[in-house]
Amino acid sequence: MRIARFTTGDEPRYAIVDGAPGEEELLVLTGDPMYIAGKPTGERIKLTDEVRLLAPVIPRSKVVCLGKNYAEHAKEMGGEVPAMPLLFLKPNTAVIGPDDPIVLPSYSEDVQLEAELAIVIGRVCKDVSPENAEDFIYGYTCANDVTARDLQRQENQWFRAKAFDTSLPLGPWIETELAHDDVEIASRINGTQAQAGHTKDMLVDVVNAVSMVSEVVTLLPGDIILTGTPAGVTTLNHGDVVEIEIEDLGVLRNPVVRR
Repeated sequence: MRIARFTTGDEPRYAIVDGAPGEEELLVLTGDPMYIAGKPTGERIKLTDEVRLLAPVIPRSKVVCLGKNYAEHAKEMGGEVPAMPLLFLKPNTAVIGPDDPIVLPSYSEDVQLEAELAIVIGRVCKDVSPENAEDFIYGYTCANDVTARDLQRQENQWFRAKAFDTSLPLGPWIETELAHDDVEIASRINGTQAQAGHTKDMLVDVVNAVSMVSEVVTLLPGDIILTGTPAGVTTLNHGDVVEIEIEDLGVLRNPVVRR
């Protein structure tokens, strides 16, 4: 089931996304289905230009990210493949939705895309085993872990490189049922492929990622775990349009601007 957060000019609402690509309709729900069992209102809205999809979730507390969780990406970054992924945080103020602009920070000359599968947590989660991890997952969405690569190389910690406003596009919706360990993940810039990977190549898979992170912090409903990016990270420039696509999930599209 696909769950979208959207607006037609009023307050954000939630809906089930129904229909084939290009023919989607929104079946409007009462409330936020992540927290309260949303019921269909009976209203159906065609997914047209008058409907603006928003980030499907704004993390209530945190976004935990796995760095270097694909061997080929670790190699292209010029380092060894780590025994376990690096963990870092992005703030919820970094989140934007589909078609919102990625604003290149003034202090960076090399901002790059990173296509990632994002896990959306659905229940309070602490010290869970891999075997039980899926019980705490609400669903999955596309993410772009936009990174100021020059700052990442220059500084020992990644706050300025990873945490800036608009550095985390999410969307276009949450897919509650996904073969998360067996889907292709790709990115494109102006229609030209940049990355082509597969979640089966993750060093730590989805259930082990949830277990590992929950050993460190208590995960709350709406929190996000980013699972790392495949090789092929590429520099973004003013005027670009970047797309993140995950098989059986959807396409997240954002323009790029420098102000």
